[in-house]
Amino acid sequence: MTKHQHSLFLKSQTTLIFRLTVMVAFFLAAATSFAQVALPKVFSDHMVLQRNTHIPVWGKGKPGTQITVVLANNKTSAFAGKDGKWMIHLPQLKAGGPYRLEIFEGNNTNPVITFDDVLIGDIYLASGQSNMEWQVQQAMNAEEEISNAQFPNIRMFKVEHNKTISPQDDIKGGQWQRCDSTSVKDFSAISYYFARELHKEFDIPIGILQSTWGGTPVEAWTGSEMLLSSNITRSKVQNNDTITPQHFVKDSLDLIRFWEIVYNPQNQSDQIYPNPDFDDSQWTEIQMPQTLKNMDFSSYEGMVWLRKKVNIPKAMKGPNLTINLGHPELNYTLYFNGKEICKTIWNAEPEHIYSIPDSLIEAGSNNLTVRMAFLWGGGGFNPPAKEMYITNGEKKISITGTWKYQKDLEPEIPFINNYHQYPSFLHNAMIAPVVPYGLKGFIWYQGENNVDEAYDYRTLFPILINDWRIRWQQGYLPFMYVQLANYMKRETVPSESNWALLRESQSETLKLPNTGMACIIDIGDANNIHPLNKQEVGRRLSLIAGKLVYSQKVQASGPMFKNFEVDNKQIRIRFSEVGSGLSIRDGEVLKGFAIAEKDQKFHWAKATLKGNEVIVSADEVRKPIAVRYGWANNPECNLINKEGLPAVPFRTDNWNAAEK
Repeated sequence: MTKHQHSLFLKSQTTLIFRLTVMVAFFLAAATSFAQVALPKVFSDHMVLQRNTHIPVWGKGKPGTQITVVLANNKTSAFAGKDGKWMIHLPQLKAGGPYRLEIFEGNNTNPVITFDDVLIGDIYLASGQSNMEWQVQQAMNAEEEISNAQFPNIRMFKVEHNKTISPQDDIKGGQWQRCDSTSVKDFSAISYYFARELHKEFDIPIGILQSTWGGTPVEAWTGSEMLLSSNITRSKVQNNDTITPQHFVKDSLDLIRFWEIVYNPQNQSDQIYPNPDFDDSQWTEIQMPQTLKNMDFSSYEGMVWLRKKVNIPKAMKGPNLTINLGHPELNYTLYFNGKEICKTIWNAEPEHIYSIPDSLIEAGSNNLTVRMAFLWGGGGFNPPAKEMYITNGEKKISITGTWKYQKDLEPEIPFINNYHQYPSFLHNAMIAPVVPYGLKGFIWYQGENNVDEAYDYRTLFPILINDWRIRWQQGYLPFMYVQLANYMKRETVPSESNWALLRESQSETLKLPNTGMACIIDIGDANNIHPLNKQEVGRRLSLIAGKLVYSQKVQASGPMFKNFEVDNKQIRIRFSEVGSGLSIRDGEVLKGFAIAEKDQKFHWAKATLKGNEVIVSADEVRKPIAVRYGWANNPECNLINKEGLPAVPFRTDNWNAAEK
């Protein structure tokens, strides 16, 4: 090769390398540019988009880049701003699908992002604490409901738990899922039954955007700007300024240690205290069943060991022996004669019945040991006592009565700050990122965590509703919610109740426009803060939606107090929402009414139904001036309308120290 040829060769190679470099740089730049186009995680395959409204689609891209969105032959474009953010509103569509949603960048003819199996229907944001979070597999008739759950046009998106100090652009995670027997297990039970009723009634796709977290107050779900407007929450929000991400890290590490202690016996305690020969003579005696709130160490958090000797007659010894622990309140491990029988997760099972291996059973004295977590004000065994026993199917041996216990046998459980309960932290991470996803309305079940400040709830709850409506900018979006159920031990005399006071705050919230409340005062559980009948809760919410959202002529509420009139020694009470007329559930005697004179001492009243009025009186009350109905944690009350919906608890007075 001549020098000239060699020179030409080098030149051509240099040119080729240059061109290849340019091409690689171009494709890398293009790939980088394409990678910059992103939508929030709330958009995914199988999603439902809101019908009959301009559909918001938003995301991020390279500043100045044109973004085009195509859905059902509708094409709309916008440019990413200086911050890279863009927002597009697609034209209104009727219910239907499935469609493909495509995202294009610039003049590119191929979509950079596609979402398949997209339906157009009605979407509801479902939020609140554990009763809204409660899963289908945890609720009533779970096996049957799961096997029958074949509704491909019902879709649910579960927002992953997260908490942040400031509002985020995107959620931590989640995925739209079609409803079938596999996916429905993890669905919010109330949301699923609500969606199922609407889907069957109106034959349209229904989407549920679930953003829930158990054990959380209403303030955690509300934006900080609105909370700063209230004297009740202003200082709490301002205190958030002292929290940093490092606090979250420490709390997370402490939480790992927390559950390590709860689930795994420490210091070989499981080898020591379940041993039948262990000397527990110095342990303290305690009567069971009872729960932590009634015990001498009611503020305790940690692991407690409990032991009991059980005498089993020789005639009962056999392979069919089972034990029923009744209603343990929290996580526990059960040992029989030193051997582990089971280890449970709090409220994971509706029953606590276990077989005892014949090889472990002794004729005569046997040892029963329980290692139980006492947390969050809970622990111990709930009544009734009759459900705590050992049986062979014919005879029963009670395991109630005297037990022995000892606490502080294991390391102290770390204190957890529970930052997920702090004002706005859940709103920042689990609500703000899904605004302004198109909605038809909200469903909400929460309040248990605000019972200690029950009167404040009539301020805080409307703040949340107004906050969300303002952020979504869809007017007075329908807001439908569940009033607290009946719960805890039933009182024998009329008394004050923070649960009743919070229910009143919930009733007061009906003064806001376009709101509806499902009363479930008749389907709660005295021994379970999570009543299992979620089907009826969902149905009652769907009745409200039928009337409020879909303009159906349906009776959606039970009787509500309207006014009253004192007539000598009697009080005549009138109601709205009587439907086809007032009625009495389960008998001929009305229950749940109490009246008082100016001494403010309430007495149970004799109540009779006359047409659509209730007449109440009491022998002890000569000059009644006030009446209450269902005013208790767990009231016994049976006034309904003929449609079967319960009367909403009420009072005509304002005598309560909690308000002052």
